[in-house]
Amino acid sequence: MSLLLPAVIETERLCKAGARFNVGGTHTSRTLMSAELAELLQSVPIQATTQEYEHAIVSENVLGKSTISNRKKTHKRMGELFGLDPNIPIFVVLRRLWEIDTAGRPRIAMLCGLARDPILRATAAHVLAMPIGSELVRTEYSASIREFVETRLNDGVLDQVARNSGASWTQSEHLEGRTRKIRRAVPASFGPVAFALWLGYLEGRVADSLLKSFWMRLFDASDSSIIEAIFRAKQFGLIHASIGGGIVQIDPSSVFKPTDQRSQ
Repeated sequence: MSLLLPAVIETERLCKAGARFNVGGTHTSRTLMSAELAELLQSVPIQATTQEYEHAIVSENVLGKSTISNRKKTHKRMGELFGLDPNIPIFVVLRRLWEIDTAGRPRIAMLCGLARDPILRATAAHVLAMPIGSELVRTEYSASIREFVETRLNDGVLDQVARNSGASWTQSEHLEGRTRKIRRAVPASFGPVAFALWLGYLEGRVADSLLKSFWMRLFDASDSSIIEAIFRAKQFGLIHASIGGGIVQIDPSSVFKPTDQRSQ
């Protein structure tokens, strides 16, 4: 099973915001770590520096890891996926949206992970193409990942990527179940929709092309539900939007406010 999703357009703005391309994937060894992210953001103030995130994970052990080595590895992997740095715009946006849309947190974390882990991004086509209610077939899923990584990963690491990414798509609520993973419908709440529109904007998309980006494929929602989420985001001052008479005007540039970045 495959689906040609819109390509992620590697632009200077997207890279400067913290998106990553042509780097090793965190999912060779870890999942999205959504539970750890939730615990960390609850423990560390929104004004925290990157050093304070490291201190919380490694020194204070707020994530309850058993060894110093595991704490350091967890900090490194979470930094790869999310940034954990107030000078990285994608992390600043994640932190802002995390506070105001609790229902959207699983998709907010996934969008950040997709932007920063190319291997996780490569698994999206297969998962998002699955009909709602269908079961993830491991052999087909692994084969779709192999198409992306080619010979860069051996079979053992590829199997680990399949397991870890499958768990991540479960954390984002696109899949459910432990042994048998079933595709489920994912709603479009305003926080992750605003995040997706902003990532599309960084690619250079405008107007209705913002609604057709890779990032917007994350939602299994009707057009009316997407529009509702867009205007909800507008109410929170995240975006500017006007849709009517067949004309779509969306400006998601204010999802990220440069004044929200704090120097270390």
